[in-house]
Amino acid sequence: MIGRVLLLTALTAPAQAAAPPALSVMTWNVCASHNKDCFFYGRSTQELAWKVGWYAVNQPIRPDVILLQEFCSGGTATLEKWLETKTRRAWTVRSAVIDSADGTPKQCARDSRGRSRGSFSIAVAVAGNATFDTHALTSPPWYQRRVALCATIPASRARVCGTHLSAGLSYDDKQNGAPYRTRQVRELLAVAAKPGYRVVIGGDLNARPPDSGQGSVAERNVTAPLYAAYQECDQRGAARNGRWTERHGSARIKLDYLFAPKGRVAGCYVEQRAASSDHKPLYVKVS
Repeated sequence: MIGRVLLLTALTAPAQAAAPPALSVMTWNVCASHNKDCFFYGRSTQELAWKVGWYAVNQPIRPDVILLQEFCSGGTATLEKWLETKTRRAWTVRSAVIDSADGTPKQCARDSRGRSRGSFSIAVAVAGNATFDTHALTSPPWYQRRVALCATIPASRARVCGTHLSAGLSYDDKQNGAPYRTRQVRELLAVAAKPGYRVVIGGDLNARPPDSGQGSVAERNVTAPLYAAYQECDQRGAARNGRWTERHGSARIKLDYLFAPKGRVAGCYVEQRAASSDHKPLYVKVS
């Protein structure tokens, strides 16, 4: 009798949901749009796509999702093709244009053969199928209108959002207290949330980490809400800091981030040897 009860219990017990597969994400500000000091300035969309594809397959962490900043929208289809060639996986790539203050797109510099490369944008690439949504972030009315681009990936039960926040320079988020970046982070947290899904938030946030000791107190506080809600890829213990991701002259600072659910960061890598941009590719593996 006891054996029959045990058997019935085993047969009627609800099956536990399978754990979602590991997810790897890469973020990189490729500096491809209109900065004459950058390698990709005036380079073709094929050259940029080739390099992004190279960094997608030749690093310790191979990404399933790629977030790009200072991208040129005309290279979206080219990037999708090159990623599929390099990785032998199907990819879906979308870009979101960052408009100028007057609402018009800012055109990327043409390539060396005079061909248009589209508009200044951010991009999200996903291996497999995904749905995408774009969200405007409150931005200074006198400069670029920042956005967040999110991908929802049902097969991985993941939602990944990429962005490029306002810069704390005299022409952008220039007021004391970093008010626009502070508000952008709050808005980013709101649009990224999706119950039942692993959320990853990343990109060039244009702010130094809270415990870095660099920059102003207001700038360092910009990312504090993200650290409170998530675990940053390169975070060690309680310290809200990480390895540098951007070189500006002699200064080496962390401006690029990947935030994942707390306790789910299984690996993090920064390719500081990358020479094609002033920013370095950052990778996270999420369990």
